[in-house]
Amino acid sequence: MIVEIRKAGFLNKGAELMLYAILDKMKREFPVAKFAMAPHPVAAPYEERIKLHLYQKPDIWRYRFQWGKVFSLIPRFFRKMYGVVLDREIDVVLDAAGFGYSDQQGRNASLGLANACKRWKKNGAKVILLPQAFGPFNDPVIRKSMKIAIENADIIFARDKISYDYLIDIAGERQTIRISPDYTNLIEGILPDDFDTINNQFCLIPNYRMIDKTSEDKSSLYIPFMIKCAQYLIKRGVKPFLLVHDGINDLLLAEEISKGVGGEIPIVKETHPLKIKGIIGASEGMVGSRFHGLVSALSQGVPALATGWSHKYEELFNDYDFPEGILNVTCNEQKLHNKLDMIINQKSQAIIKKTLGEKSSIQKQQSEMMWTEVFTLLNSKK
Repeated sequence: MIVEIRKAGFLNKGAELMLYAILDKMKREFPVAKFAMAPHPVAAPYEERIKLHLYQKPDIWRYRFQWGKVFSLIPRFFRKMYGVVLDREIDVVLDAAGFGYSDQQGRNASLGLANACKRWKKNGAKVILLPQAFGPFNDPVIRKSMKIAIENADIIFARDKISYDYLIDIAGERQTIRISPDYTNLIEGILPDDFDTINNQFCLIPNYRMIDKTSEDKSSLYIPFMIKCAQYLIKRGVKPFLLVHDGINDLLLAEEISKGVGGEIPIVKETHPLKIKGIIGASEGMVGSRFHGLVSALSQGVPALATGWSHKYEELFNDYDFPEGILNVTCNEQKLHNKLDMIINQKSQAIIKKTLGEKSSIQKQQSEMMWTEVFTLLNSKK
C-alpha cells in the first residue's frame, strides 16, 4: 500500500508535528506501507523527506504541462531505484492541511483539492481529509470546488463544529463528514536533555500570523500585548521564556518582545517538533498564538492563554472546557493581569489543570476513534 501524505510537511512546526503524528499511527497499523509526498523546495525539501523515508511523488498538477507525461514513461523498476511513485500508483491519500481551505486561503487551494479528488477517485484511491479547520466559504468558486471535493472524498473530518457547519452548508449533512479533534494530541513530546526547566518556567509563543492575518488595529497591538505579558510575569516572579515555534518571522517577533523587556527573557530555538512539544509539556503555563503549540499545552494539562486569528482557537478552547483562556490583544491591562493570575495562582491553576486533564482524556479517545475509522476504511480496501 502506497500512502500519499498531503499538506503536512516542513513549512511550519504544526505541519511537521501532524506529519510525525500520522506516520506514528499509520506505521503501527500498516508496518509495510510506503509513504509518499510531493516535493516542494520549502514545505517538503529532499533533505527533510529523506530523513523520514518518504518516497517522491511528482506533483502533476504543478508540472502537468512540462513533466506530467515524462514521469509515466520511465519504467517502474527504474523509478523504484530512485524512490519515485506516480499519482496513479497511490492507494490512499491523507490530506493533513491544518487550515488550508477557506476564503482566507484563496481559490487555488480549493480548486487544486477539487481536481485532485476527482482524479484520485477515478484512480480508485481512498481519500481522507484528516481533522482540520474549514471555511468560511462565501466565494462562489471556492464553494463549487469544495462541493466537488466533498462528493469525491471518502471521509472528511472537521476539527470543530463551526468547520463542520461550513461544510454541510455546501453539501448538506453526509455520513462522510464527521467531527474529530486535532490528532497531534496523541503523540508524545520529548524533553531535550539540555533544556533548563529551572530558568525557563513559563512559555511565550509568538505567531507572525497575528501580524499578517489580523486587522491593522489588532496587528499593531500584538507585540505591545506580548511585552505586557512578559513584564507582568517577570513582576510576579514567574520565569518566562520565548519559544520559537516557527521560522524566521516568529524569531524576529521573539527578539523584539525580548528587547521590549530589556532582554531579560531567554529565547529558545528548538527545531524538532516533538522536542518543542516536550518543552511545552514541561512548562508551568503558556501564552501563545500558534494553534498546535496550544494543542500541545492543553492536551498535556498545561494552563494556557491564547490570542488567535480564526475561529479554530475559540473552538479548541471550548473543546477543553476552558473558554476563559481566550484573550484579545485589545483588552486592558487589568483584564490581562487577571487572566495571567488565573493560570499562575496555585489554587486556580490546580482547578484548571484538573479540567484540562479530564478533557484531554476525552479528546484523545475521540482521536483514537478517528484513527479506528480510518483504519477500518483502509483495511476494507486492502
